[in-house]
Amino acid sequence: MKVLFATAELAPLVRVGGLAAAAAGLVDELRRQGVDVEVALPDYSGLVLLDEQVVDLDVPAWAAPARARRGHTADGLDVTLVDVPGIWRPHPYLQPSGEGWWDNDERFFRFSAAVAALARSRRPDVLHLNDWHTASALAHLDPAPPTMLTIHTLGYQGTTNAGWLPAFAYHRSAFEWFGAVNPLVGAIRLADVVVAVSPTYAREILTPEGGFGVEGVLRERGESLVGILNGIDTTAWDPATDPHLPVRYDRTDLAGKDANRAALRAELGLPEMPGALAVVVSRLVDQKGIDLVLPLLPLLERLPMQLAVLGDGDAHLADALAAAAAAAPDRVAFSRGYDEALAHRLFAGGDLFVMPSRFEPCGLAQMQAMRYGALPVVTDVGGLHDTVVDVDANPSAGTGVTAARPTSLDLLDALHRAARAHANRPRRDAMRRRGMAIDWSWREPASAHVELYRRIAGASAPGG
Repeated sequence: MKVLFATAELAPLVRVGGLAAAAAGLVDELRRQGVDVEVALPDYSGLVLLDEQVVDLDVPAWAAPARARRGHTADGLDVTLVDVPGIWRPHPYLQPSGEGWWDNDERFFRFSAAVAALARSRRPDVLHLNDWHTASALAHLDPAPPTMLTIHTLGYQGTTNAGWLPAFAYHRSAFEWFGAVNPLVGAIRLADVVVAVSPTYAREILTPEGGFGVEGVLRERGESLVGILNGIDTTAWDPATDPHLPVRYDRTDLAGKDANRAALRAELGLPEMPGALAVVVSRLVDQKGIDLVLPLLPLLERLPMQLAVLGDGDAHLADALAAAAAAAPDRVAFSRGYDEALAHRLFAGGDLFVMPSRFEPCGLAQMQAMRYGALPVVTDVGGLHDTVVDVDANPSAGTGVTAARPTSLDLLDALHRAARAHANRPRRDAMRRRGMAIDWSWREPASAHVELYRRIAGASAPGG
């Protein structure tokens, strides 16, 4: 089976959010399961490819010139880089000020037109689109190949002015949205199957609270809307083999957690003291609920608890965390930015992992944390609901603690309960081992995607 997989991000080449890791993990496992996947990615920086084959793409004049370079990177990653005018940027989406590029609509509409041209040329069995950046490819295909659209988040839909409608060759009415153009809505209406990245998120986006205004369009899709939980790279995220850790360990011998905690405290300048070490690895944005943590920082001593945060994003959140760390250096440590190796050490050294998201389509960090025996303290939303079992609600299966709502008060209650669980070593270690034993790999999610590919393409097996 041949699949053309179009995405705006792909780890490790282009990594902004969870889309990059999700796309890379799914593609790798699909290939292991026998699917012939060609990944189409914007050529943001002119990356050098080995053994590359270059083809010019037949796109409308407003998207020209367009070309695709297929080859592999020096470390063996197979990819097709699509070059269209304006796509080269130092950041895929954002200006240095943090605002979106003024022409993001045009950039990704051109990219999508090139993806459509690539689909006409390659004739895949399935076209797999991801988020709004690739969604308008269906405006240039009639007929289109059997198509899957994956919604990684409804928070970004690419809505822009209606002046773009004449540029779309087909299905203009599908993309029209209350006097504007909404590429994601168009693809939701036209794709053969729509996948949300967790079962609970697939239900949440059908509601006014979670649907970001397009819940009605999603409800019209009925059984064509499916929820499939993402996976993680369980080879890269494995405390038994992780090269970033001072001490490696597994669920049969948790002594390594204690050694990694001591090393992490020393690295971050946090003193040894009783109580749990809680960690946060997150983008500092409203969705992730970091602002819900801030009012609780003066209460850490009473829990008792220390907090170490790694992340970057909104300046006011970063400044508040930096101020808290300066005011209470024995309780709070803040590392601004993103450091992959430090993220691994935080999961290994952390007793608790805090993720109070307001909404969470899937979430990867809670799975990574459980892989390392850090007990998740999360809000009961989206993929967090699907992956974390509250230990008080289900003592024999609990892997973490869930806050009923995304509020500081509910989070404080969850942290109190997590602190109690942590203080009970037999209970704590049982929770750790349960989380570490779960298969968070892409094997089952990829198999579910293959079944959907077969359904919409009428194929009987990969390669068939």
